[in-house]
Amino acid sequence: QVQLAESGGGLVQAGDSLRLSCATSERTLNRYAMAWFRQAPGKEREVVAVLSWTGSNSDYADSVKGRFTISRDDAENTVYLQMDLLKPEDTAVYYCAADKSRLPATILKTVGTFGSWGQGTEVTVSS
Repeated sequence: QVQLAESGGGLVQAGDSLRLSCATSERTLNRYAMAWFRQAPGKEREVVAVLSWTGSNSDYADSVKGRFTISRDDAENTVYLQMDLLKPEDTAVYYCAADKSRLPATILKTVGTFGSWGQGTEVTVSS
């Protein structure tokens, strides 16, 4: 399994931006599909963004399309989630996940499972 560690969460106001980071123990990050999930209080965990193992395609939850961007820095072995125009409904604990799946991001978003998970970082957006 891949060791994952999220950081970058915090308390911000609506309309602000945050960038979450997911540092990995894996030196060949390009072997893995990566994703960000979130879980709000009292709600089920949901996928936010997925990046294929090639890094060439990504997909997003409808609620964050156009506002969030997932990216990967292979040299730093780190995956990022850039979150812009944050809304109070984005408040949640955000989790990074990795898997060796070779499925495209669109399919992974819908039916994919991820074998490695981080501990999460909390994001709170005030109105």
